[in-house]
Amino acid sequence: MALVLATAAGILNAMALGAFGFLPSHMSGNASQMSTEVVSPDTYGLLFLAALLLAFVIGSTLARVAVVVGQKLRTIFCLILLAEGVALTAVSVFELLFYSTRFNEEVLIALGFLMGVHNATSTQLSNGRVRSTHVTGTLTDAGIALGSFLSSLAARGETTDRRSCRKQLYTHLTTIFSFLTGCVIGFVLFNLFGFKAMLGLGAVLMIVPLSAIVITVRTASKLMDAKRA
Repeated sequence: MALVLATAAGILNAMALGAFGFLPSHMSGNASQMSTEVVSPDTYGLLFLAALLLAFVIGSTLARVAVVVGQKLRTIFCLILLAEGVALTAVSVFELLFYSTRFNEEVLIALGFLMGVHNATSTQLSNGRVRSTHVTGTLTDAGIALGSFLSSLAARGETTDRRSCRKQLYTHLTTIFSFLTGCVIGFVLFNLFGFKAMLGLGAVLMIVPLSAIVITVRTASKLMDAKRA
């Protein structure tokens, strides 16, 4: 599921780039750009970037609060993704019906919020192993895992240690590949179908968690029937 989220994050990022020429999840770059906006006499750019950063943080915070509050629910992550899918679908429908460059900043802030939710959800779902939108951090983790694996080989360490390092490296590289694959798919789809492609992504983000919820409920129901029998 976390790797599916990494792919979806890449798709949404590329679609946002194709639509608005801006990456809503690139918080490192957005924070750096704020430094150039500080000295600008026009504060609009600074306020926009600040709002985008704040939206990302709020999205991450709400995702964490939702997990804590709903920790007894086995489907809590699915419910969060379902809500994200509904929100992305609403944004896509709005753009299909009322697209105007006047609304670009507002839509990007909304996408920044959704990327915060998305990243925090995948991070919690994978216990910190997969950060779907944070490629810089994932590349760093991959480098650390590779260094640990090579050090273990050189020192002829425990086989279990090498296995653990190799597994971590595989996870990080798969996450990066999933994100990059998503970027390519997203860019191609947006060039072909425009905001209809974004609407399709919203539908997928609803269908996947809904399917998982149905499977979970059916499994729980069968277990209860077995206990009664």
